[in-house]
Amino acid sequence: MTLLAIQGVTKRFGAALALDALSLTIGEGEFFALLGGSGSGKSTLLRIIAGFEQPDAGQVILQGRDITRLTPPERPVTMMFQSYALFPHMNVADNIAYGLRRAGTPDIATRVGDLIELLRLQGLEARRPNQLSGGQQQRVALARALARRPPLVLLDEPLAALDSGLRERTGLELRALQRRLGTSFVMVTHDQAEALSLADRVAVLHRGRIAQVAPPRELYERPATREVAQFLGAANILEPGGLHLRAESEAFAYALRPERIRLASQLPEVNGMEAQVTEIAFRGGDALLLARGGGQVLRVVVPGGTFLPDHGARVFLEWDAAALVPLSA
Repeated sequence: MTLLAIQGVTKRFGAALALDALSLTIGEGEFFALLGGSGSGKSTLLRIIAGFEQPDAGQVILQGRDITRLTPPERPVTMMFQSYALFPHMNVADNIAYGLRRAGTPDIATRVGDLIELLRLQGLEARRPNQLSGGQQQRVALARALARRPPLVLLDEPLAALDSGLRERTGLELRALQRRLGTSFVMVTHDQAEALSLADRVAVLHRGRIAQVAPPRELYERPATREVAQFLGAANILEPGGLHLRAESEAFAYALRPERIRLASQLPEVNGMEAQVTEIAFRGGDALLLARGGGQVLRVVVPGGTFLPDHGARVFLEWDAAALVPLSA
């Protein structure tokens, strides 16, 4: 069932159009990601849902109620900020209890204790934020966001402040927690790996509009537009007429994922090309080749343990017709 409905929301900052009549629905218990580059409108949309910005047009409907003009404290929504925004003079327990005290919630100690256990913060109750690691601070901020048991939690780049070693583990813990609680999460991120690995559905924003909304695998394997294909995984774009393709129509541009291209022993009749290797980047489990041919440079992912050509070598590339995804724009 629909928990949140964004209906025709438009937002301008002076002459700049941040959101352009954007509409979107988010379901109950869903982990939803807003993904896009700088200036795509994703952070503006999150702030409008939270109530920190007001739209110039459109509505925000939560649980069937129009909350468009409500202030942040009046909304049954909490937000975890990228900086975590913990109170430096308060210890862990008091940071978690802050919103509960303001709301006059009964039995605060029990609820704080439950959250400390849930977020694995035992033994840290008396510490202040500057005495915590980045991962611990993130868990305190999340506990505070969950304290009032809102139906919707907003996450602004929740893993951005963590080092790379903690990101994957913390992200998986965040996903497991969301599933356990059944609370809807809406996460803003510019990191495609985070969005694809954590979310049930992902909306890719481009210039204030929704370019595509889909589950992660569908979004990656069947991008609808050039912008989605290039933003997610840096797909190769084969222009119409540029190469001889065996496909439904050569009137379309096609997306071709780097991992769907193979090194061949000879030049294929169709769905292939001869190219020259211009760059090689060994990445541990695989290698990324840049190969120039047919008037463009293709990204090619070669699996680990596979023969790697030398820099400057001439190679034959091939791919299956089914790997070509037609793009609408």
